[in-house]
Amino acid sequence: MKEVVYTIKVEFGDCDPAGIVWFPNFFRWIDASSQHFFLECGVPPWREMERTLGVIGTPLVDTRATFVNAASYGDTLRIHTSLTELRGKSFVQHHRVMRGGDLVMQCEEVRVFARRREDGGIAAVPVPPGIRAALG
Repeated sequence: MKEVVYTIKVEFGDCDPAGIVWFPNFFRWIDASSQHFFLECGVPPWREMERTLGVIGTPLVDTRATFVNAASYGDTLRIHTSLTELRGKSFVQHHRVMRGGDLVMQCEEVRVFARRREDGGIAAVPVPPGIRAALG
């Protein structure tokens, strides 16, 4: 399946006192890479999707991460994101964070397409046909 690469330049403020990337930043960057993946596949931005289809985004329902090497400020990281499974209401994405040829961390996420419920909550919805077509 398609792979999209999202580039991050690690800044001093992304690191802990030891000078290594504070681990929650990886999840912030992976979230951005997930959205970037959809945009690169031709899926409209979430605000447009909410207006036209009622889809507010893709909340995370499960994640697994493995940290292999440390990263620090000044590093350029490339997040390689691919869709590994497209289900009825959910999908699985795989992310590999690379520094040059070195794997820094990898992560697998399960997300759902969601809409707002009348009671203010959110609910998973089937993958809209236009999105399914864009994702192949």
